[in-house]
Amino acid sequence: MAARWKPNVTVAAVAERDGRFLIVEERTPAGLMINQPAGHLEDGETLIEAVCREALEETACAFRPESLVGIYQWHDRAGGRTFLRFAFCGSASAPDPARALDHGIERAVWMTRDEIAAATPRYRSPWVLACVDDYLSGRRLGLECLRWT
Repeated sequence: MAARWKPNVTVAAVAERDGRFLIVEERTPAGLMINQPAGHLEDGETLIEAVCREALEETACAFRPESLVGIYQWHDRAGGRTFLRFAFCGSASAPDPARALDHGIERAVWMTRDEIAAATPRYRSPWVLACVDDYLSGRRLGLECLRWT
């Protein structure tokens, strides 16, 4: 029997403060890339739990989601995988200085939209700038649109 295809479900945290967005720089085989704090949904987690966990692990900041900005689909032809990204906007606390960042994360940094746009060749996901632009355009779905058991 052939293996069943399934997309990779990921979450991303869009946090804005004073016109700057929380971004992580991550060491990858392709070099130093940028992304929102983001990662994969783990077994048994809700999307909300996943985005809070990923933001904390990658930035040492507690993230409080307020809305869903969008759902993004990407088929990575080079890697042969499909990703579904659930991007949430919300607030991020100050970083906990005692907390180490995830393996591979070089640093968390606050960047303007223009600084993010200028870093296009370093995007970890093709949706990095789209999530920021969708947030800035006011796209929001209430968290009540998400349901789980």
